[in-house]
Amino acid sequence: MKHDQHKILDCTIRDGGLVNNWDFSVEFVQDMYRGLNAAGVEYMEIGYKNSAKLLKSDNAGPWRFLNEDFLREVIPTKNDTKLSALVDIGRVDENDILPREQSQLDLIRVASYIKDVDKGLQLVQKFHDMGYETTLNIMALSHVMENELNEAFELINRSPVDVVYVVDSYGSMNHKDIDYMVNKFQRLLPEKKLGLHMHNNMQLAFSNTVVGAEKGVEFLDTSVFGMGRAAGNCTTELLVSYLKNPRYDVRPVLDLIERHMVAMREKVEWGYIIPYMIAGTLNEHPRVAMAVRNTADKDKYVEFYDKLTTPETIANN
Repeated sequence: MKHDQHKILDCTIRDGGLVNNWDFSVEFVQDMYRGLNAAGVEYMEIGYKNSAKLLKSDNAGPWRFLNEDFLREVIPTKNDTKLSALVDIGRVDENDILPREQSQLDLIRVASYIKDVDKGLQLVQKFHDMGYETTLNIMALSHVMENELNEAFELINRSPVDVVYVVDSYGSMNHKDIDYMVNKFQRLLPEKKLGLHMHNNMQLAFSNTVVGAEKGVEFLDTSVFGMGRAAGNCTTELLVSYLKNPRYDVRPVLDLIERHMVAMREKVEWGYIIPYMIAGTLNEHPRVAMAVRNTADKDKYVEFYDKLTTPETIANN
């Protein structure tokens, strides 16, 4: 299989920001952009383009609500690596989005639960009309019914969206699930490119991404050192090393990890941690595990497991 058909989208700043409330310095983000460029990574997701007016910010860093003037100061000159941002339905003010030729962004991704695919595609249409590349990221696929997916596909096929993402929000999918989902998406969305966004609750983010890549999925989400919400993502360094493409070079990614991520990992927590593993195996939203990690009982694994597997407790949640 030709590995040069793939595009890596590194979402360390956007997904990793969910871990540290987007408290990244400008220097760190500039360094990340330089490093990913040198590594040959095609896209860097530099944050969310949500609106502070529509969302309680809790003193979040500037990468939570990207401002175009700020973005131009941070990355005045772009290299080969394109910039992307993610928006959530109901949290984005369309008036905050400039036409692409006036923006530092190339790609805007719309995150949507299955029930809101129609609203997501409305946003996609607007961003497409403004000249952006677009994706629709269908979240929490492990909780989606077949009939819901089939109805959504009918709408997606009529939309100009460029890429449709299989998102394993709960980190509960294995290679058979990915095989099944990718086959289904390829069969029912024949004109669309596909993407994968995997979480590492069960140590399967990398292997699931590789399964999708081998089946021809083009857009592959990663993050440096796996930094992302809860169990984190498929690691950029592994995928850059694995894909046989002369444009990729792992050395600049290792440099980023050595100079920044090791120290960061000592201050904030992400990655394969037992409560996230338990939530993933039980196909539960990671928020239950994240909540317990913020308490004095964070390492009471048996208690957490019993709580999640006792029907009466679940009913009372």
